[in-house]
Amino acid sequence: MIGLPDGISACLFDLDGVLTGTASLHREAWKQTFDAFLRVRDGERFLPFTDEDYAEYVDGLPRADGVRKFLASRGISLPEGEPTDPVDAPTVNGIGKRKNELVLRIMAERGVRPYPGSVRFLEAAREAGLSIAVVTSSANGAAVLDAAGLSGFVQARIDGIVIQRDHLRGKPAPDSFLAGAKALGVAPERAAVFEDALAGVEAGRAGGFGCVVGVDRANQAGQLRAHGADIVVEDLAELLGEKP
Repeated sequence: MIGLPDGISACLFDLDGVLTGTASLHREAWKQTFDAFLRVRDGERFLPFTDEDYAEYVDGLPRADGVRKFLASRGISLPEGEPTDPVDAPTVNGIGKRKNELVLRIMAERGVRPYPGSVRFLEAAREAGLSIAVVTSSANGAAVLDAAGLSGFVQARIDGIVIQRDHLRGKPAPDSFLAGAKALGVAPERAAVFEDALAGVEAGRAGGFGCVVGVDRANQAGQLRAHGADIVVEDLAELLGEKP
């Protein structure tokens, strides 16, 4: 009925890019943040942050991990700093905080909208009796779910706050998805993971989950399969038999 293998009793959804269109807002906020930093640092040698950089180094990762990984790709190392660092601090925490303030501002201005096909799939999953959790690296998970009107579907939420509190490794490690399955009381092999980020698909495969669904929002179907997706769709409504 909902396009998943027999025996699946729970769904673990990434948030940005799977349930809501906020992945593009995060990408925009990262670009503005990194470009401003690199312009000041590199001057005439400035090379902008690209969509490929986002997919390779940032997408799906906890905020600080994304900062470190992208800067390392440019041969840059910064001190970690502290969570209390101001937004203009030249530290990993400062850059991460700058990005977070910017994406919250963008979301406030433009609003948060769920993908209609994702809403239909959530309704079908709930009707079929499947348990539902959201697993996101974002520390703003609760606010985004509320703004999108999706909180009522969710029985458990593992977000950036929980990841930091419980010292979980970020994606592509499977820790956050395993925590989501545990919160729902299901074994990993009875849960399906839904991800649009390559790191998230890797996490689903590494955790031994019963099904990993790659959601292709960025024309990377082949890469999603190569990183471990069992099924790749452009929209979750395809799992219900709807055409993209």
